[in-house]
Amino acid sequence: MSGTRFVGVDEVTERLRAVSYLPNRMIASVVFLADRLEKPILAEGPAGVGKTELAKALAAATGSRLIRLQCYEGLDESKALYEWNYKKQLLRIQADRAHDASWAEVEADIFSEPFLLTRPLLEAIRATDPVVLLIDEVDRVEMETEALLLEVLSDFQVSIPELGTVAGTQRPLIVLTSNATRELSEALRRRCLYLHIDYPAMEREREIVRARVPEIDELLATRIAQVVRSIRQLELKKAPSISETIDWARTLLHLERTSLDQATIDDTLHLLLKHERDIQRARTELTGTDRTR
Repeated sequence: MSGTRFVGVDEVTERLRAVSYLPNRMIASVVFLADRLEKPILAEGPAGVGKTELAKALAAATGSRLIRLQCYEGLDESKALYEWNYKKQLLRIQADRAHDASWAEVEADIFSEPFLLTRPLLEAIRATDPVVLLIDEVDRVEMETEALLLEVLSDFQVSIPELGTVAGTQRPLIVLTSNATRELSEALRRRCLYLHIDYPAMEREREIVRARVPEIDELLATRIAQVVRSIRQLELKKAPSISETIDWARTLLHLERTSLDQATIDDTLHLLLKHERDIQRARTELTGTDRTR
């Protein structure tokens, strides 16, 4: 049965660190409790702080298959749960009619397993191998689509009118992520363990850079974390994500830059910031202060 993936919070930390995901104590605690209580994790916070990476790291750390439902506006049951293969059904109807089959026989034939197209949620429910289910950016879907998730999150089952109720044989780790672009329903929140993930403290981000880019000098990693922290304190359209910090560190290695002087920052700031106004604001701030030394 599930609920026995980790013996304690410290083991969660160790196993996630082994796959280069560096959790703080709160993240490790919520993961452990989600596993033991068999409840989904609702990870909320700014874009780019490692919410999606947490699900990927959990899959790697537990040797599980990652099944991902990428949410977007307009996502419906046919893309999230299942749909029938209408073209294949039509061909079977034509074949059955040629053999004078009754409608009852045709209906029983076409609404059966060979004609069912599984989507991520149903795939996770029916999986027999270890699974981590990622429902990514759940705040992007409409309330009606959010409602269809409730049966899955509560009982880990789905009702298919033509086939009946399909219940899961195991309870996977489930991670829902939200960038808080809209308020999620209380019904959804009630079914989850809540986890807020924010940008890491400077020391933790330095450690993340060192873990993901082990070739980098420790002093340079520290300076990168310092500069990124300074930039995030500005009023920006989009603050640098952790993945962009890592890309920046890798870029500096490829360019054989060993320090963060003003020329280096000017040449590579576009790796961190993706809006010209943000780049100009950060450049002005960093030029006027002694933050990189």
